[in-house]
Amino acid sequence: MKEIVRQLLPFIKRFKRHVYLNVFFNILYALFSALAFVSLIPMMNVLFSKTKVVTKAPVWTGIAEIKTYGEQFLNYKVSGYLENGNAQMALLIVVSLVIFTFLLKNLFGYFAMQHMMYLKNGVLNSLRKDMYDKIIKLPLSFYSKRQKGDVMARVLGDINEMQNSFFIVLELIVREPATIIFSLIIMFSFSWKLTLFVLLFIPVSGFLISRIGKSLKSNSLKAQQESGRLISIVEESLTGLKIIKSYNAENTFRNHFINSADRILKLSNKIGLKNNLAGPVSEVLGIATIAVLLWYGGQLVLIDNVIAGTDFLAFMGLAYGILTPAKAISKASYRVKNGIAAADRVFEILHEKDNMEDIPNAKILDGFTKELSINNISFKYDNDLVLKNFSITVPKGKTVALVGQSGSGKSTIANLVTRFYDINEGSILIDGNDIKNVTKKSLRSLMGLVTQDSILFNDTIKNNILIGQPNATDDQIIDALKIANAWEFVKDLPQGMETNVGDAGNNFSGGQKQRISIARAVLKNPPIMILDEATSALDTESERLVQVALENMMKNRTSIVIAHRLSTIQSADQIIVMQNGRIVEQGTHVELIKKDGMYKRLVEMQSFE
Repeated sequence: MKEIVRQLLPFIKRFKRHVYLNVFFNILYALFSALAFVSLIPMMNVLFSKTKVVTKAPVWTGIAEIKTYGEQFLNYKVSGYLENGNAQMALLIVVSLVIFTFLLKNLFGYFAMQHMMYLKNGVLNSLRKDMYDKIIKLPLSFYSKRQKGDVMARVLGDINEMQNSFFIVLELIVREPATIIFSLIIMFSFSWKLTLFVLLFIPVSGFLISRIGKSLKSNSLKAQQESGRLISIVEESLTGLKIIKSYNAENTFRNHFINSADRILKLSNKIGLKNNLAGPVSEVLGIATIAVLLWYGGQLVLIDNVIAGTDFLAFMGLAYGILTPAKAISKASYRVKNGIAAADRVFEILHEKDNMEDIPNAKILDGFTKELSINNISFKYDNDLVLKNFSITVPKGKTVALVGQSGSGKSTIANLVTRFYDINEGSILIDGNDIKNVTKKSLRSLMGLVTQDSILFNDTIKNNILIGQPNATDDQIIDALKIANAWEFVKDLPQGMETNVGDAGNNFSGGQKQRISIARAVLKNPPIMILDEATSALDTESERLVQVALENMMKNRTSIVIAHRLSTIQSADQIIVMQNGRIVEQGTHVELIKKDGMYKRLVEMQSFE
């Protein structure tokens, strides 16, 4: 708990004004909550003819005697009206006092809740923003072993759980303890014996409740992890719906979902059963306290005459005023277990180290003038090396193609050149600068990436293209669409560039999506272009249109083409043939055909992967 609060402090400090005002109004609320019950005593004295007669106006003797002065002044006024036969005015005074006290109590409570709302919503909003920033900054290697659904559950579900449970503590941390303290001070002024009697039951209640809620955190953590798995199943089901339906695999995925949902149900029921015990346990203990208090206090009133009957009724109200915040704290202790488990998962992401951060004083690349060279690099995702002592040089303005069977390491080159992953050995240089010593932002600003999967976002065609160049004009966008061979279908759409592409671009065909992706890369206008199997997923007609777009885009650019089909590499300045992470052949198309080696066999099989 202390660790979570420590981690939350930087976020809470951003809204410290609301913290101070919340504390201020909560103290006033607690004070008037206690005084509200005291204000009932004069009214009951009037009703039961117990008002003390004061014939002389009291004299102010200082703040230390304010309680005595207030009682005497009120009794002086009320008894005066009663003596003159004006009971209605006397009753109006004491009723007005009650209304005024309760009004101030609720007004201060409202102000405290308003500032707590601003604090709570502000902190949660800051958490969401920081968490999203962290998610998009972390390297791809972080996500290679994680479920997307689990990350989504942390951003959405766990932060909401913190709001619903953990932040209750912030609401109660001042108001309820202060209410108890002020109530106890006034109760001690009535009868220290009765007050000690009440205090005996509070530790017993706290002990029982803490015993019941001990296992809540572990169950809450399991439930939140399982929620992440459930979201992953839903996300994968929606992404792969065509495959699921075509293979009649609905029952398989339904069973996965049902099993996960049932596990969440069992865990939720366990948590709920213990949560639900908080109310009844505290209620029973409260009733027991009140019952014993009535028995013992009744003796003090009726037999010992230690305390007046009207004072005893107010004392009972104050005792109830203690039990109510005590019950609120006990219930919150249950729910905070859920919040702590959620906070642990949120802060685990926020404190995740970025192992690919820019080095201090990293160089900013402002252009590409000479060559990109890959020197004796070795790389592995897990245990086995994917690339071994791999070296190539790509001069400015030239096109180098990488070909080979699936798993030979071609796409890994694209991941390493763009520094999505860091190499284990060797170096990658741009104009003699090691990419580990330059900022990732300036490195990637020099590169345009077109992948096999045409990744479009659920937005307009225009906004998808503007990602690489947000300030581009409509004319520049149209020029990019023309180069990408996409303007021919975009101009005929009813809304043109303002047409929404749909979820993952599903309103368009594969070839159309790929041409929009190419237009995005064209508009960015980078000096280095990386094409990662850009036509491998297309039919013949779409491939022809996309290939024209690629040729337009690659003019006068440095290009690395990861090839699947012969059509994309035939005119490359150099073709690198890869196998098991090594170079087995290299040369132009004509030179490699003459060698009658692996490249020729791949051409004959038309199996560039």
